[in-house]
Amino acid sequence: MAQNTLTKENRKSTGANGVYTLGPLIHNPQEVERLEELGIKTISDLSQIERGTLIVPSHGLPESVLRKMEKMGLGLIDATCPIVKRAQLLARRLSEKGYHVVIVGQKTHPEVVSLISFANGKASIVRTPRDVEKVRTNKKIGLISQTTQSVENFQKIVRRLGTKTKDYKIYDTICRETSERQNEARDLARKSDVMVVIGGKNSANTTVLYRICKKLTCAYHVESAEELTPDWFLKKEKVGITAGTSTPNWVIRNVVKSLRRIKSHCA
Repeated sequence: MAQNTLTKENRKSTGANGVYTLGPLIHNPQEVERLEELGIKTISDLSQIERGTLIVPSHGLPESVLRKMEKMGLGLIDATCPIVKRAQLLARRLSEKGYHVVIVGQKTHPEVVSLISFANGKASIVRTPRDVEKVRTNKKIGLISQTTQSVENFQKIVRRLGTKTKDYKIYDTICRETSERQNEARDLARKSDVMVVIGGKNSANTTVLYRICKKLTCAYHVESAEELTPDWFLKKEKVGITAGTSTPNWVIRNVVKSLRRIKSHCA
């Protein structure tokens, strides 16, 4: 997922008593931990603070929560990914124009929860082409996607939707960097004896990468260098590495460094 830079331009006001994020800023535990060490605390509910500056995480927040934050008079920094913002605006526009919004994604994912709210709370969620048959509506349909979904899965759902109704609009809201990374991971996995996929276990886009690689070769999903096991690489000549878009470079560098050390011992 593309990440928004925290600058003065997206800062509505400044709080004086601490900086917080409602939920993790990004889905990478190591980076969230590093930010906490710098004083940016993660909270799970607005009742945990009374004043200060609150950062909207990259996955966005429901409209009701955003309104409550403003009423509380908190300093706000909107770090919602620009691509997620576009999906939010499309969800609102489709709903206002009388479309029933259908979202391709994971129902409990924070981004999808946010998108549902922008669709006036009346969206249907589908994860597979089969789920299209469960959508019950007499309205025209507007289809959007969680930004980290698989392009291949989205296209299959579009084709299935076309057999259900002719009155629909399709908006591909998948992050291009995410889809490019999926294609690159697929190509690399075909050439590798083993793949290491780096990123948070709670990261949707990293999980998709892992599933893609696992279909093509032996693959492991790790969050940090400490999870690497030398036995994984015994008699494995070609090791491929990919990482989720929310995985910071310093985590990737640490994993690569450890892999090189492991491979030198296995040689």
